[in-house]
Amino acid sequence: MQAISTRRRAAAEPVQAVQPARPDGLDAVRPLPVWFFAFEGVLGAAYDICHVWHSAWMAVVAIAAVNAVVGLTVLRRRIKLVKAMLKNGRTRLIAFGLIALRAGLHLVLGVAGADVTGTAAHLAFAAGMAAATVGLLWFDQRVTFRALGLAAR
Repeated sequence: MQAISTRRRAAAEPVQAVQPARPDGLDAVRPLPVWFFAFEGVLGAAYDICHVWHSAWMAVVAIAAVNAVVGLTVLRRRIKLVKAMLKNGRTRLIAFGLIALRAGLHLVLGVAGADVTGTAAHLAFAAGMAAATVGLLWFDQRVTFRALGLAAR
């Protein structure tokens, strides 16, 4: 009697279809964590940081090396996502846009007679560029996930 009721319950429950894995293998890729983009944020702020502390270039090189090591070891499984983002023209547009933003702001401030020469001004620029870099790269990752039809987990 109990076996019959178990079979009826099993027959009444809807069967969930198993979706096949994507042929490109991107279905198992998870988004890069925001802290990973902090490395790029430091690199985006490097110009102004090096103007404040002239020997900071050594720390920037060390951070770039840590970024490479973390990318090749800890986040090795996500290398396909990084490649997809680097091939994307939008990512290159963000990089060139940030450079143009920096140059444009320095030009506009120079024409206005408010050159960025002080420590506080360079630190403010560094913080702004770091925040813009992290925010735009995070946003680009989200757009890439949506364009590839992946769910951000």
